[in-house]
Amino acid sequence: MAKDKISQYASTSAGANLNTDIAGINIDEGCAPSNINNAIRTLMAQIRDLQSAASGDSIPIGAGGTGSTTASSARAALGLAIGTDIPSYTSTNTFTPKQIFTGTSSVISSKFTNALELVTVSATAATGTINYDVTTQSVLYYTSNASANWTVNFRGSSGTSLDTAMATGEAITVVFLVTQGSTAYYNNAVQIDGSSVTPKYQGGTAWTSGNASGIDAYSYTIVKTGSATFTVFAAQTQFK
Repeated sequence: MAKDKISQYASTSAGANLNTDIAGINIDEGCAPSNINNAIRTLMAQIRDLQSAASGDSIPIGAGGTGSTTASSARAALGLAIGTDIPSYTSTNTFTPKQIFTGTSSVISSKFTNALELVTVSATAATGTINYDVTTQSVLYYTSNASANWTVNFRGSSGTSLDTAMATGEAITVVFLVTQGSTAYYNNAVQIDGSSVTPKYQGGTAWTSGNASGIDAYSYTIVKTGSATFTVFAAQTQFK
């Protein structure tokens, strides 16, 4: 049988009629010298056909291939399922680890037509020390009237510090929406991982009161400038 593609080659050169031709070109002992030139050219074409999938051959998994000639059969052979092992591009995906898009010096790393942020809405009154877990939400909304001035403590979560969750040179912006009754209260202290931080306030002056009978929106941009070192840019805005 003529060896028209690589999968038809024998794995040993011993024995009669094994690997004595390439696509019908005789390369057996005593063949014409010109056959060797032609055989090498044909072999090069067969290798290219394998690389381009034109030959219909596949490379076994044990040899570093997929054992398949199509993407779907390759995934099946490798035990990969779209949506479980491989992200689906036509349905919703949930990514647990941090995804990093770097772009280049001339290309912006990401572009979104729109994006949603997670909001935690809680019928809770602001008072005491409030742990704001940045891995849980981007916006925290307390719908019950504040009952006293409060401290807000930013952390990654109950088990992860913000210092661990962020790298130096990273920033995160979060919002705290606080409902106010006829007696208004305000955020009078800021902490990160339980340690006090003095914010830099919008307008240059720390607020000294809340705004009665409305909702105060507190925005905090937290920049990590070093190990366990943060700069916080804070703003208070009234909504009625």
